Amino acid sequence: MNFFIRGLLGLGMAFSLGMTATANAGPRLDRIMESKVLRVGTPGDYRPFAIKKDGGYEGHDIDVIEAMAKQLGVKIEWVQTSWPNLMPDLKADKYDIAVGGITRNVARISQAEMLPGYAPFGKVALVRKDEASKYRSVDDLNQPSVHVIKNPGGTNEIFVLENLKNAKVSTHEKNAEIPGLIAEGKGDLMITETYEALHYSKVEPRLAALFIDNPLTPKNYLGFLMPADDADYVRVMNFVWDLLDERDVLDDAAERWLE
Repeated sequence: MNFFIRGLLGLGMAFSLGMTATANAGPRLDRIMESKVLRVGTPGDYRPFAIKKDGGYEGHDIDVIEAMAKQLGVKIEWVQTSWPNLMPDLKADKYDIAVGGITRNVARISQAEMLPGYAPFGKVALVRKDEASKYRSVDDLNQPSVHVIKNPGGTNEIFVLENLKNAKVSTHEKNAEIPGLIAEGKGDLMITETYEALHYSKVEPRLAALFIDNPLTPKNYLGFLMPADDADYVRVMNFVWDLLDERDVLDDAAERWLE
């Protein structure tokens, strides 16, 4: 067999293997690429990562997932979810990926996949500026005279329930409304993450962000949440994330929303 024929056979085999690999892609990836639709879930109540607006959503995570969808050649179908239903909705296959300021932790990664971490943060407190000097430690927050307002279903609620057991704690379903309640004196503080606290302390002069330089928890990262039922889908999404990182798309989003 001469070199030319061997080359043709090799090329044909490579092409055949490539077609087989494409045809045998995981079921989730197949469905997304065939339908040209990526279903994206978000609570849409966490500035500056994802906030629901009249015309859709905006924020850091929204910019990034839209750039990822463009690389995939698909359109986004937005799916409204909530923090308590974030994992149940994922397991019920209501969306292909969830965004909006989701903390990477063992509890989530033990049940699902998450893209690489971004936006390092810690737990901090958002309080009224005229009372900021009262709070210098967790002990100062953990007092019966302190009214903490929390949103349900996320890691902020977990921190409050584990560390502020002596405080008066109430729950408000809409996370984006809590800073306004604090500013109006209907509560004393909310526990949140670095970037949300910084955002609200900038746009609302009555509020102050505490423990920014020395957070109440060790540094952690946010991440996009995905089902773990399709290794090919996870591999492709990680590749697209790395591609956006190399092209400075992630830096541009961080500069726009987080600095």
